[in-house]
Amino acid sequence: MRKTLIATTVGAALALAACSDNTAPNQTVNQQPAAEVSSSAEVTTTNPLMSKSMLQYETPNFAEIKDEHFLPAFAEGMQQHMVEVLAIANNPEPATFDNTLVALEKSGELLTRTSRVFYNLVGTDSNPERRKIQSEMAPKLAAHSDNINLNPQLFARIKSLYNQRNELKLDAEAVRLIEVYHERFVRAGAELTDEQKTAIRALNEEHSKLTNQFSQNLLAETKKIAVIVDTQAELDGLSDSQITAAANAAKDAGYEGKYLLSITNTTRQPILTQLHNRELRQRVWQASANRAQSGETDNRPLVARLAQLRAERARLLGYDNWASYGLEAQMAKTPQAVFDMLGSMVPAVVANTNKEAAAIQQMIKQKGGDFELQPWDWEYYGEFVRQAKFELDENEVKQYFEFNRVLKDGVFYTFNRLYGVTFKPRPDLPVYHPDVEAYELFDADGSSLAIFYADYFARDGKRGGAWMSNFVGQSHLKGQKPVVVNVMNIPKAPNGEPTLVSYDHVTTMFHELGHGLHGMFSDVKYPTLAGTSVSRDFVEFPSTFEEDWAAHPEVIANYAKHYQTGEPIPAELLQKVMNSRSFNQGFDTLEYMSAALLDMEWHSLSADEPLQDVNAFEAAALKKHGVDLAAVPPRYKSTFFSHSMGGGYSAGYYAYMWSEILAADAFAYVQSQGGLKLENGQNYRKNILSVGNSRPTMESYKAFRGQEPTTDALLIRRGLKTKVD
Repeated sequence: MRKTLIATTVGAALALAACSDNTAPNQTVNQQPAAEVSSSAEVTTTNPLMSKSMLQYETPNFAEIKDEHFLPAFAEGMQQHMVEVLAIANNPEPATFDNTLVALEKSGELLTRTSRVFYNLVGTDSNPERRKIQSEMAPKLAAHSDNINLNPQLFARIKSLYNQRNELKLDAEAVRLIEVYHERFVRAGAELTDEQKTAIRALNEEHSKLTNQFSQNLLAETKKIAVIVDTQAELDGLSDSQITAAANAAKDAGYEGKYLLSITNTTRQPILTQLHNRELRQRVWQASANRAQSGETDNRPLVARLAQLRAERARLLGYDNWASYGLEAQMAKTPQAVFDMLGSMVPAVVANTNKEAAAIQQMIKQKGGDFELQPWDWEYYGEFVRQAKFELDENEVKQYFEFNRVLKDGVFYTFNRLYGVTFKPRPDLPVYHPDVEAYELFDADGSSLAIFYADYFARDGKRGGAWMSNFVGQSHLKGQKPVVVNVMNIPKAPNGEPTLVSYDHVTTMFHELGHGLHGMFSDVKYPTLAGTSVSRDFVEFPSTFEEDWAAHPEVIANYAKHYQTGEPIPAELLQKVMNSRSFNQGFDTLEYMSAALLDMEWHSLSADEPLQDVNAFEAAALKKHGVDLAAVPPRYKSTFFSHSMGGGYSAGYYAYMWSEILAADAFAYVQSQGGLKLENGQNYRKNILSVGNSRPTMESYKAFRGQEPTTDALLIRRGLKTKVD
C-alpha cells in the first residue's frame, strides 16, 4: 500500500474559496477587505502570471516565471477575486444557478493560477525566497478564504438555491454542485453567529500559520538530520553506485571526502536493509525517528496546539471533536467506524508481527548477535530472513527494474492496453527543473487529453513522499483541459549510470499515475467537481487499483528486463519476488495502522483537553490500542506526520486502508471480466475516473461494479485469506 498524498496546498484551497477546486477541508467571508500583500515589485504586464499562459492548455511558462512575480500576482489575484465575489453576494437580482454558482465557478482565475503554480513549486523545488513568500501568504490566504465562506449575503444565495434545488429543473451535475457548495459553506461556519465567526477567523489564521511552520520545519530538518559518515568502510553493504551518490551528496553539502545519507520522510529508512554497520544503522534510524524534536525546528509545541486548535474549531461548528467533524463528509461517516475497522484487524496483525519478530530474533542469533531486536535491526535482519525463506536478493531484483523501462514499457504500456491512451514526450514545453519531463496524453482516437509532468527524482528543496497535483484543472465550463504532475523521491543514479529501482518504487509509479489519470480523464462541467475532488477515503482508491497491474503477467513481461542484457526477468526470480510480497506484512500493516490510530486519537481530543505532552500522548495512544511494539514504531511519528498534522489528511490517514478495500474488490472484479483489456478500462474510466465528484462516490462504485464492495479481496491481497475458486 503506497503512502501518498493528493496535494492539498493552501494555494489550491484558495481558488477553492471561490470553489474552483475541492482539495481542502476548510475554506472559510464577511464583507471585509481582502488582506493586503506586501510586494517589492509593481504589478506590471510583464508578469507572466497576470494573464493566461499562451502555451497549450494554459501550461505554465516556467521559462518566464520568477519568484519576484508571485507576491504581486497574489495581491492582484486576491483583490480581483474579492471584487468578483462581492458582486455575486450583493447582486440585487434573486439568486439563480447562473448568477451565483456559475459565477463563483468562474471567479478567482488569477488567484487560482498563481496559487497552483506557486504551491506546486514550493513542494517540488523550494528555496529560501519561496519559503519566505509561503510564510507571508499563509495567514493572508486563510483570511481571504474566510472573507468568502463566512459572507452572510453569499451564503443566503447558496442556501436559497439549496432549498429549491429539486425544483430548478437542473441536470444532476448542477444539483450536485449546489449540494457540494452548501455543505462546504456550512462546514466552514456560514451558519455561525457573528461572534462565533470572529472566533473561527482567529482560529483559522493561527491554524494556517502553524501548519505552514510545521511544514517549513520539516523541510529544514531534511538537511539538518542527514547522517554524515566519515569512512567508506562504514558503508559496507551499499552498492558502488550508492556510495558514489553518498560521496557526491556530501561534497555538494560541503563535506568533501565524507559521505552523506539523506533521511526519507517515514520512520523506516530503506537503506537500513543494506547497512552492515549496526552503529550506523542506529544513527540513521534515530535521525529519522527523533526528527523535529529539538531546537528551532521542534514541532512538538506545534503538534499539541494544532490538535487543540482543531478541537476548538470543531466545537464552534457543533461537533464533539475534529474527527467527528472531518469524518461526517467522508464515506466512513464516524470515528467509531474507523476505530472498529482498524481495531478488528489489530489482534491478527499483531500476532503476525510477533511471529515475524521471532523469526528475525532467531536470525540475529544465527548471525552471532547477542542483543534484543531493535527498530534499526528489523529491516537488516528481516532481509536475511526473506533471503532464507525466498532465496531473494534485492540487489539482483533491481537489475530488472530500470527506471525508464518501468515508466515507458510498464506504466505507460499498461494504460495504453487498458485505456487506449498514449504518452508522447513534449521536450518543447518548459519545465521547472532539469529532472522534470513533459508529456502529452492522447486518447485512443488520437485526440489530445492533457499535459503530464513527470518529476520522479529526489533532490534538495523537494518535500518527501510521493503525490499528484494539478497546474490546471479540467472544466468544460471554463474550456480547460488538465495539466497534471506526478512527484516522487527516487534516488537518482550518478550521471551516466542507469537508475535501478525497487519493486516498491515500481508499484508507487503505477499508483501515482493512477492519481494522474484520475485528474487527466476528468470529464465534468464544473471545476469544483473535477478529477480528484472526492472524499479522502475514496481518492486513494483509483490509484491503489492501478498498483496490482505492476505484477500482471503481460505487463511485467514487457518491462522487467535486465538493464544491461535486456533479458527478461527469470521466471524463478519473478516468482520469488511475487511470493515475497506477502513477507513482512505484519510489520507493514502494523506501522501503518499505528499511524492511522495515532492520527484518530489526536483528533478525537475534545476542546476542553489541555495541551498534550506529545511523546507521552503518542505512547499512551499506541498502548491503548495494543499496537505499542517497541520494534515497530508508527510509520510516522507525530512531529513529522505531515498527512495528519500538516492538515491535508487530519483524521483521515485511515483512508488508505478504506480505499484499499475498494481497490482490491475492483481489481478482482476486473480480473473476473477478462483482465487487461480495453473494455474493462473503459468501464472503469467512464464510471470512476471521469466523473469526479459529480455524483456520490458509492453511486459511482456501484455503477462500475454492480454492487458495493466486500473485504474478501483485500484479505486475499494481504495474504490473510486464501483465494477459493
